[in-house]
Amino acid sequence: MHASAIDRIDAVITWVDGADPAHARKRAHYLDGAAALHANGTNPHRWACNDELSYCLRSIANNAPWIGRIWIVTDAQAPDLSRLPAALTDRITLVDHLTLFAGHEHVLPTFNSLAIESFIWRIPGLAERFIYFNDDVFLTAALRPEDVFCGEAPVLRGKWADFHVLAGDAASHDNPAHLNALTQINAATLIGFGADNLFAGAHVVHPMRRSVFRRLFDAHRDAFLANIGHRFRNVGQFLPQALHNHACIRDGIARLHGANDHLHLRTGAVSDYPLPEVRAYLARALQPQFKFLCVNDLPQVEAAIPDTRDWIERAIGGRKLAA
Repeated sequence: MHASAIDRIDAVITWVDGADPAHARKRAHYLDGAAALHANGTNPHRWACNDELSYCLRSIANNAPWIGRIWIVTDAQAPDLSRLPAALTDRITLVDHLTLFAGHEHVLPTFNSLAIESFIWRIPGLAERFIYFNDDVFLTAALRPEDVFCGEAPVLRGKWADFHVLAGDAASHDNPAHLNALTQINAATLIGFGADNLFAGAHVVHPMRRSVFRRLFDAHRDAFLANIGHRFRNVGQFLPQALHNHACIRDGIARLHGANDHLHLRTGAVSDYPLPEVRAYLARALQPQFKFLCVNDLPQVEAAIPDTRDWIERAIGGRKLAA
């Protein structure tokens, strides 16, 4: 590995445009006649593209200009980057699924983020330390390298949780809202943690070590190969970020971050809470102590709060209220 790839910190972003006719045809082909699939894995909003990638990339440019390469993982697609400055696009490389899954092409096409995340560490040229973004996670304040890595140790955001009731409830396995927790349980169990005491990661960026993933793949090859074998999300899968995080915690190479510096506007929030409360929550992204904002379903939020994009633009641009 070249010294530059050792010293720098990269970003990896997974992206898809589900409205692309070719992608939609492939998806429909594998959905048609498939055995019963989990509702969480077949919700169309999983593949929707609503400019989140542009917000994500510009938030990196504004708030973490020290990030090295930016790798965008795609499925035979190319996002429109023409409105972004050259100083940003010069650092961006598109990585096709064929590259990511080289040697395992039989699992393609895949429409499953858990499968894709299982192999992001295989990106040729990826730095040892990298930050994984879903494209609906934005940086909303200046981010320093030490916010995500303490030397070589990933800085993890989340909390210890007891999911043993969920794990033992068969009905929860069909609930779309519980799939993320169940895949975290599967990951923690694989590393030796119990469902009653696992580290539930927050919906933020995920600092990761490439070498940790490589060792995990070598130690749990069968589990990884099973994980990439599902074209759509499945309750039997593990969450790759959670597997990485629990391995780092077990091996004493993680730092747990206790401060509340992230916001997560989850799907359904605009229906479950009074809109003034949702607006107030979104407005918190303008406060300087919050560094991350995740908006799970932007069209849903925008339909209820039409100026949502204005709030996001202000948040990612670094224009903050006084502390």
